[in-house]
Amino acid sequence: MDSPETLADIAIFAAVIREGSFTRAADKLELSTSQVSKCVNRLERNLGARLLHRTTRRLRLTEAGSALYENSSTALAAIEDAKLAVSKLQGAPRGKLKISTSTAFGAMQLPRVIRDLSAQHPELEVELVLDDRHVDLVKEGIDVAIRITGEAPDSGLVYRRLAPNRQVICASPEYIGRRGLPRTPDDLANHNCIAHSARTTPRIWHLTGPDGGQISVPINGRPTINSALAVRQAALEGLGIIELNSYLVGEDIAAGRLVRLLPQYQPKDLNFYAVYAERRFLAPKIRVFVDAMLARMSPEPPWDAFLSLPEKTRIQRIPVSTAGDATIRQGYGRKNQPGNRARRR
Repeated sequence: MDSPETLADIAIFAAVIREGSFTRAADKLELSTSQVSKCVNRLERNLGARLLHRTTRRLRLTEAGSALYENSSTALAAIEDAKLAVSKLQGAPRGKLKISTSTAFGAMQLPRVIRDLSAQHPELEVELVLDDRHVDLVKEGIDVAIRITGEAPDSGLVYRRLAPNRQVICASPEYIGRRGLPRTPDDLANHNCIAHSARTTPRIWHLTGPDGGQISVPINGRPTINSALAVRQAALEGLGIIELNSYLVGEDIAAGRLVRLLPQYQPKDLNFYAVYAERRFLAPKIRVFVDAMLARMSPEPPWDAFLSLPEKTRIQRIPVSTAGDATIRQGYGRKNQPGNRARRR
């Protein structure tokens, strides 16, 4: 029972459970599917118990298989820690690094980090998994995830804070020129505010006022969109006002493509975290990725540079409104005084 062959078979069995199939486990372990199947069959014979119910569509653990998987996980993690300790001393990150994050953040911000990381560590093979659901890191074989949340939850995972994640209310200069500038949250009722349906309360924006009081603002408008990337694009096209993460719109605001609105009313700030399974020794491939993210994002993300944009620059970017009932607030645009005529050039 305690032969090296049996220990290896247990590790392969655990990989099958984590990956959810013999084929994916074989790919992960760089073995053939038949070799993996042979090892699991041999383990069942040695233990005298069936570990898996196999069908063409799925695998299901038996009671014995569940007990083996749960009780062997600690030992396998300890073996992995020992290997990582040696790997850490040896240095260079290598092998596959499987990263999970949201579709929008992965598309907008991770490619440049991965480009630099791949150039620095050519033996590192990055797999980027973009998914807007909350993935199970252990079950799906994820090495590290980038998540946006408030306080780090109490779990068996490590949450390493990277940077603040700010949300911004904004619209295009063209939309503001057409519909006017909202001066207070109540003014949003008269505007086309685009709802992001993937959020918990898509038609209610929760803001903190200048006095620290909490405000819940119902919004109206069309369209309703379930993709953050599409919400951004809708704002760029002048469809309406949006509330969105600054990593999506910060560079647009800095470039003048979008204009920040109601800056004295703040949507709830969250945080970026690097999330990974707790281990005594952090794998070099995970460590270099987390270090790269910290270098890019900490202490302030580069896409939040618009926060220090001079007020004069903001004024210049908003056209004079063509809407008869629109109001341009001081500090964002200039309103002609009665009797003054615009000078023609």
